Amino acid sequence: MPADNVHLFTPLTLRGVTMRNRVWISPMCQYSVFNQDGIATDWHLVHLGSRAVGGAGLVVVEATAVEGRGRISAEDLGLWNDRQGEALARVARFLAEHGATPAIQIAHAGRKAGVAGAIAPSPIPFSEQTPTPQEMSQADIEDVIRAFAGAAGRAYEAGFQVVEIHAAHGYLLHQFLSPISNQRTDGHGGDFAHRTRFLLAVTEAVRRVWPERLPLFVRISATDWVPGGWDVDQSVTLACLLRERGVDLIDVSSGGTSPAQQIKLGPGYQVPFAARIRREAGIPTGAVGLITEPHQADAIVREGHADAVLIGRQSLRDPYWPLRAARTLDYTTEIPFQYQRGW
Repeated sequence: MPADNVHLFTPLTLRGVTMRNRVWISPMCQYSVFNQDGIATDWHLVHLGSRAVGGAGLVVVEATAVEGRGRISAEDLGLWNDRQGEALARVARFLAEHGATPAIQIAHAGRKAGVAGAIAPSPIPFSEQTPTPQEMSQADIEDVIRAFAGAAGRAYEAGFQVVEIHAAHGYLLHQFLSPISNQRTDGHGGDFAHRTRFLLAVTEAVRRVWPERLPLFVRISATDWVPGGWDVDQSVTLACLLRERGVDLIDVSSGGTSPAQQIKLGPGYQVPFAARIRREAGIPTGAVGLITEPHQADAIVREGHADAVLIGRQSLRDPYWPLRAARTLDYTTEIPFQYQRGW
C-alpha cells in the first residue's frame, strides 16, 4: 500500500501534544502491584515500556485508582499519594524517551471494587456473588471528585501528557450514568441530566487542574447491552456535554455494568459506536474491541470511523504489533536502533 494511502501512521495532534501515529495501547490492568500499596513496580516499567519500543503512538497506563477503596483489586495501581506518583514518573519518562505519548487512566471501581469499603450510587450489588456496596452520601461524592482532581495533578507532576477519566465498564462513573445501577432519588439520580451530573463534575474538576495545553480523554461504555440501560443515544448527548467541558477525545468501549449483558461480538464490533459519536457529537474518538489486523485498523482511520485505534489483547500477544502493522501496510517507520538487525 503506498505510504500516502496509509492513515494509521499519520500523526495526530490534540491541543499541544502530537502522537506519532494512530496505534495506541489500551489501559489493561496487570494486577501486579504485589502488596506495594498501589505503587508501580518493575513489571509496569517493562510491560508498558516494551509497547513504546514496539512503536505505539500512545500508551495508556492501566486503570489507576484515585483512592484506596476504589481499586478493582488490591494489586492495582494507585495515584492517591505522592509515592505512587514518583514510581509512575519512571514509567512516563521511559515512554516519552522512546517516542510514545505517556497517558494514564484514572479510575474508581465503585461497587466493583475488590477491596473493603465499596461505594456506589445505590446499594445494589453487581451480581449475586458480590457484596452490597454502601450508597454514597453527598460528602462521598465530593470526596471522590477531589480524589480525581488530585490524581490528575499527580499525573501531571509525574510527566504524563494525557489523562483519561474512566467512565466505562461498570465502574463508579459508569454506575452513575446507568439506570441499572443508579436508582437514586436525589440530584444525582433519575433523569439523564441528574445521572450525568457526577461525571460532568469530575470532568470539570480534572480539567481545572489539567493544563490547557494537554489533552483530556474520557472512556465510556457506549451501551450497557441491556434493555433499559445506558445506550448509544445517551452516549452521543453525553459526548457533546463532555466536549463543551474541554474533553478532547472519547475512548469508546461498551458493556460492563450488568452480568445480564448480551454483547454481539465480532471483529471491530464497537467501531460503529465510535463512528456515530464522532459524527454526531463532533469530537475525536478512539475505537477499541477485536481490532487485530493492520488493514482493518488502517481502514477504521482512513474511512473516518475513528481518529485512532486502541489495541489491548492483541498487544499482549504481540508487543511490537505497530511495527509489524507498518511492515504489512508497506509503510516505512522507525525501528529502534537496538532492534534494526532483526528487521
